[in-house]
Amino acid sequence: MKITKINPKFITKNNPRIGLITLASDLRIEKDFNNFFFGKNVDLYSNRIKSYNPLTNESLKKMADEVTKVTADILPGEKLDCIAYGCTSGTIAAGYKSIYEKINLAKSDTKVTTPITSTLNALKKLKIKKLSIFTPYSDEINKSLINFFKKEGIEILELSYFDIASDLDIGRVDPDYLFDIISKKDFSKSDVMFVSCTALPILKIINELEKKLNKIILSSNQTLIWDTLKQINYNDKIEGYGELFKN
Repeated sequence: MKITKINPKFITKNNPRIGLITLASDLRIEKDFNNFFFGKNVDLYSNRIKSYNPLTNESLKKMADEVTKVTADILPGEKLDCIAYGCTSGTIAAGYKSIYEKINLAKSDTKVTTPITSTLNALKKLKIKKLSIFTPYSDEINKSLINFFKKEGIEILELSYFDIASDLDIGRVDPDYLFDIISKKDFSKSDVMFVSCTALPILKIINELEKKLNKIILSSNQTLIWDTLKQINYNDKIEGYGELFKN
């Protein structure tokens, strides 16, 4: 038997690397990110963080205790260009500065974005000050969301919500029903409607909603992807995901 040792040749240049932290019980966000980044010269790596149902500010805050460990386990020892923390209400409960710090403890030279900070960046880019909000959340979490926006100088004109306590159930909402509900809303006095929660299946219907309503629609996963692209300086043209990607 002839045995030959062959020296490997390694690649010397990587695509931009994105890390995604998603709730253990989120049925949606990985699908949205995978569908969006398919065929693009961007590499996506994800890890799941222990989550707790029912969703409360306390349980969401508790979840953040694992952020540093979960971050460290995404390509251990390897550089990531940006990490997206995939929880809107969880970022508010723990504080976005705390989330940034916990991620950078594991990946010190990595840029960070979250659904709520990416939404703020989108609102600033679009010069939006008046907002309608649609959420799947309970009263408790809705109040935290509204207070967050108010502190950032955003006026909330209307809130509609489902009052769903479980992240798993949020992911089971029928997107056709969601389209029907939102398309019948009157938010003519608002500049934008923001649909909150990474588990809600809204991303794939944003384009059609905007056409029907002639209004800008923002969502957690949409702004998170948009801001991630900004962080890694990805400038290719994006179509089919709403007006935001034209900015």
